[in-house]
Amino acid sequence: MSQHNSLKGSNGLVIKRNVLKRFERVALLKKRGQWKVGDRVQGLRKTKADV
Repeated sequence: MSQHNSLKGSNGLVIKRNVLKRFERVALLKKRGQWKVGDRVQGLRKTKADV
């Protein structure tokens, strides 16, 4: 199934997303040292995406 032209991005520009998926938030918190293995993945603290 193909995607409608109006839903495609223009010229492949990368847009900064405001919302991260859970696995992206965990990876970011691990990198910052704010999450350890064994910590809960529900109720994660708010994080801003790195630029």
